[in-house]
Amino acid sequence: MLVSSFCTCVRSYLEGLTKSGGAGASRAVTRAAGYAWRVQEAAGVSELDGPAFLAATSELLAIYAAAMGAERDELPTRRAIMERHAANPGFRAIAVTAGDPKRIIGFTYGFRGVPGQWWHDVVRAGIVAASGQHAAAQWLDSALEIAEVHVHPDFQGHGIGRLIVLTLTAARTERTALLSTRDAATPARRLYYRLGFSDLLTGFLFPGGGPAYAVMGATLPLADDVGIAR
Repeated sequence: MLVSSFCTCVRSYLEGLTKSGGAGASRAVTRAAGYAWRVQEAAGVSELDGPAFLAATSELLAIYAAAMGAERDELPTRRAIMERHAANPGFRAIAVTAGDPKRIIGFTYGFRGVPGQWWHDVVRAGIVAASGQHAAAQWLDSALEIAEVHVHPDFQGHGIGRLIVLTLTAARTERTALLSTRDAATPARRLYYRLGFSDLLTGFLFPGGGPAYAVMGATLPLADDVGIAR
């Protein structure tokens, strides 16, 4: 599971937008302030069931590659992971489209975490070691595991990440939502804090190596903006 600066990419088993420019930049910031609310009308938001998700995999992989800077030879493995995820219980995917003709500019998906899933089992063991069996049960026995959230770099910084995470988690029956993100002060991490997520594990190393991650959790429903300064 992984989240980069602001592709808001949440999970990979293998395992950003500030410009200065004086008055022009100030006007851009002012214009963007209300964009997160207008984007729902300017862009189409739709739910993808399993077959629709699989049919759109190539387009989704293009968003993943652009957001993550992934190399072409990484994509077959990513495709196989996504196809496997689509069969998990409680699978739900959200896509955002824009333009004429419409094209996908962002997506997210998740599913109910259950024993036997790689990330679920690794994270449960980590929480047990850090906080005990009771804490692990409270967070993971009824959890939506948010597997991926990606926004194309051309559309980052406009509230789309927040929109799709809130849409994905709406009306879920699980008690909690969990994800993992790079253990750093990234825009994505700040987004999750604002949505009510807190750190369950920090400096966490997944098997196979790689950078340190923070595993984050929130109770459902998510807050729209809890206003936590980080």
